[in-house]
Amino acid sequence: MRLIAIVLTFILGTSAWAQGSAVEGEVRKVDKEAGKVTIRHGPMPQFDMGAMTMVFRVKEPAMLDQLKAGDRINFVPDKVGGAFTVMSFEAAK
Repeated sequence: MRLIAIVLTFILGTSAWAQGSAVEGEVRKVDKEAGKVTIRHGPMPQFDMGAMTMVFRVKEPAMLDQLKAGDRINFVPDKVGGAFTVMSFEAAK
């Protein structure tokens, strides 16, 4: 039982959501042709960046089908090939 608790703590503790690296944002524009989304976001301390509006790539193009301007989201950003990229997101609560 203790081993299960340790494993779960490790798994949950290393997820982006658990580490607090998810960022709050509001979708401003979705550009499916370019494969990008513009997000007005809160601070991204993992990149030493304050709140601003930026254009992000998305990990999978199908993610753009789930977004529209005005959506409030929590998303996990990363830098992939030198470009800021949305790795995952969920609707803000």
